[in-house]
Amino acid sequence: MTDWYTEGPMRFGLGIENTFVPQGGPGLRPIDEYELTEHYTRWRSDLDLVAGVGAEFLRWGIPWHRVNPEPGRWEWGWTDRVIGRMVELGIRPIIDLLHYGTPLWLDGQFAAQDYPQRVAEYAVAAAERYSDLVTDYTPVNEPMIHVLFCGEYGYWPPYLQGEAGAVELAMAIAQGFQATQHGIREVLGERANFVHVDASMRYVGEVDTPEHRETAERLRHQAFLVEDLVTGRVNADHPLLDFLLLHGAQENTLDDLARRPAKPDIMGVNYYPRHSTEVFEAGVQHRGGFADPRPTRDDGVAGLSEMLVEYARRYEVPVMVTETCVTGTVAERIDWLDASVAEVDRLRAGGLAVVGYTWWPLFDMYEWTYRHSSGPRSDHRLAMGLYELVESVGGLERRRTSVADAFMALARRPVSASGTERTMEGSR
Repeated sequence: MTDWYTEGPMRFGLGIENTFVPQGGPGLRPIDEYELTEHYTRWRSDLDLVAGVGAEFLRWGIPWHRVNPEPGRWEWGWTDRVIGRMVELGIRPIIDLLHYGTPLWLDGQFAAQDYPQRVAEYAVAAAERYSDLVTDYTPVNEPMIHVLFCGEYGYWPPYLQGEAGAVELAMAIAQGFQATQHGIREVLGERANFVHVDASMRYVGEVDTPEHRETAERLRHQAFLVEDLVTGRVNADHPLLDFLLLHGAQENTLDDLARRPAKPDIMGVNYYPRHSTEVFEAGVQHRGGFADPRPTRDDGVAGLSEMLVEYARRYEVPVMVTETCVTGTVAERIDWLDASVAEVDRLRAGGLAVVGYTWWPLFDMYEWTYRHSSGPRSDHRLAMGLYELVESVGGLERRRTSVADAFMALARRPVSASGTERTMEGSR
């Protein structure tokens, strides 16, 4: 069900950062971005900011660890108020069900034997609770980041490492993803609209040299691995089949995934020009990952265009920019906003079905390095939003920037008589 997105002009939306990694430990602080940004207490005024700049939809996540504090117990009071108000304001919710974290009681987290059943139980409970208010769901935000951070790099729970860890996490996430989508479909029927979302991963530089060719080729295919598993594309011809089997994937599980595809109605593409393109260099063997990254290169709108075209071609559904921004000055943010929307306009004019554009986030967030530090949250603020977070006596002030004005002008730009938006050039 994508009519609202596909009919008429491109939709403009926002996101509120909702990374949840509630598990702490020695030298490790939990991450709950809603707590760090004070969204739990400022949610009402935050939603007013969303509506005030003309956003038509909001990517927003349910904190699973809070609404499901122990097995079989649900506490929906806070999410009832937020989602209800969102709908009252005319903002269409796209609900992130899983944004990196599991409840504290789920031993083993994503590697728990019953993880797929537990996450599907939670998803169905949410779909039933909000069946009159919400139709649009993202079952897993950036599933390949889950695989890398939790399964290959050992950075987040359950701290698996290496290629075998990556495969174990990919299989678990894919099974939970499918169970989630099929469960929601049973609740909502054809009203359900599934926006799959993953992180753009581009690899450039010395990728075709003997030194890096094998690794770069695997990473290029691996960037799509969970989505391929979930949509039933991993079969005898898939380039990573042997890799999966070598590192522990079971043939019967792969067969089950292929038999029960869960396809997107819209494929969401998260693209950050300064981070989404990794560079292989001669003589440099980087493991990759948050703690030991490869160098990156800013390919600007060329990279964004490539990713949107690739996802549209691969999965044969409309695409959406589900996250984008630059971390930088107000002027740099506005430059990227203007350039990226202009590129999306160009792609749409050429026939590519790009149905939405999401600036992420509404207000600044705190970098994931907060988890490994002991300093104040202010040391980790990322200047990304339409509104900047400013420490004050009363807590975090949301200070409007000119990025909000620029976004509002785009979100409210005139619509032609044919029902399509005018391009940026044509509306100036």
